[in-house]
Amino acid sequence: MQYLSQELQGLAPHLPLCAADSLRQESFFCPPQLAAYWKRHHRLRGTRKDRDKPCTFISFLVSPDAASAAGQNYSMVSEFILVGFSTFPQHLLPAFFLLFLLMYLFTLLGNLIIMATVWSERGLHTPMYLFLCALSTSEILFTVAVTPRMLVDMLSSHRSITFVACASQMFFSFTFGFTHSFLLMIMGYDRYVAICHPLRYNVLMSTRTCARLVSWTWAGGSVMGMMVTLIVFHLTFCGSNVIHHFFCHAFSLLKLSCGKETSSVTMGVILVCVTALMGCLFLIILSYVFIVAAILRIPSAEGRHKTFSTCVSHLTVVIVHYGFASIIYLKPKGPHSMDSNTLMATTYTVFTPFLSPIIFSLRNKELKNAIKKSFQRKFSPLSS
Repeated sequence: MQYLSQELQGLAPHLPLCAADSLRQESFFCPPQLAAYWKRHHRLRGTRKDRDKPCTFISFLVSPDAASAAGQNYSMVSEFILVGFSTFPQHLLPAFFLLFLLMYLFTLLGNLIIMATVWSERGLHTPMYLFLCALSTSEILFTVAVTPRMLVDMLSSHRSITFVACASQMFFSFTFGFTHSFLLMIMGYDRYVAICHPLRYNVLMSTRTCARLVSWTWAGGSVMGMMVTLIVFHLTFCGSNVIHHFFCHAFSLLKLSCGKETSSVTMGVILVCVTALMGCLFLIILSYVFIVAAILRIPSAEGRHKTFSTCVSHLTVVIVHYGFASIIYLKPKGPHSMDSNTLMATTYTVFTPFLSPIIFSLRNKELKNAIKKSFQRKFSPLSS
């Protein structure tokens, strides 16, 4: 064995390659030096077992866990390391932390103001603004599920997250993300009914119907979140536990999984997510096709402008929501650095929720006037 150890020192540069290959391949490949070493080893020991798989033996010499992984007996990963912003220059992290913290606080404050205004103003107790309240709730919960952890890791040297915490974060982020998309679809349907079938609006969008639609969106988001989380965490994770993201992102985790079914699971997750999101986008586009057709039939320009103004805020949020998502997930393959991918991911997780309350507050005159009236009612006694 001493002879083997001395010879292995000369082959050390080849061992990581071979061990990594033995973890990921069904047919093993080793450099010629390791294959020759394997033959000499068996000549010394007088055994012929597994002579066609030298990497399995070599990976055992490097790490017993690697050999067990090559034999499909994986050791479970108990925690993950979130790389996130750790690759950025250290002097930039405080600036990023302050920027994202202010955006996070503004997102919470803006959505809370919208919710408080809608509930306090009886004139806003209509389906459109009740859906807006549900949308603000989903945005608050989505940012709470992702952003605080990102902010803590930016100023921390210990960026590990437990297996259970990672699964929980993925579940909640997918649940509230899909709920957000479903609510945007329902809001598009609400605008379609209001413009194309105004006489039947109170019947088609009654209070019970609105409550039922909101319940279905939350239930659908929960089902999608649970489905994707169970699919991803049904896999076995071995080897590296480093997630190249600032939260437990599904596709980053799939790259760390082991086994033959990884590729099929990845395609399944992509199919589920794309089908749900593109289905919502298709129904929103279809709603606006009918809306635009109805608006064009209005004779006066003032009437067309007034009718379309009720859809501007929702349409803008839809464009921002799907625009940033397409930038991240549909970007062309290329030599993108880890830092650029991290910054691009923040546009969807931080910047989009930040813009949403601004768009609804500025582009919706009725809501903007209600917010002004609410602030004047609260602060006018103090000024007087």
